[in-house]
Amino acid sequence: MGGVIKKFFVASMFMWIAPVAILYGFNHNLLPGSTQLSPYSLTLVSGFLAVISVNVVIAFYIYMAMKEPSNKHEPDPEFLAEAKASVSQPTNQAEDSSQSEKKQD
Repeated sequence: MGGVIKKFFVASMFMWIAPVAILYGFNHNLLPGSTQLSPYSLTLVSGFLAVISVNVVIAFYIYMAMKEPSNKHEPDPEFLAEAKASVSQPTNQAEDSSQSEKKQD
């Protein structure tokens, strides 16, 4: 469980850091070629790249979640047996038991 929380935390941090870093880099002329853009183009390009960076982080997080082994998470056998027994129980027995409980009260 700790690994899942760690992956979520790291992905969340990158979802904040990547777009802010891109916007900062464009607005402070840290990226090559950003000085040659008009203010309108600078806003459009930096915003577009910031949105793309968030989508890349989300796609990477989904990829990591799908790559995680599914056999790692197995249900408790006792709980599974109780669940199967409750599903296979006929509905009229459940109604009879609830009616008998009401009569006892």
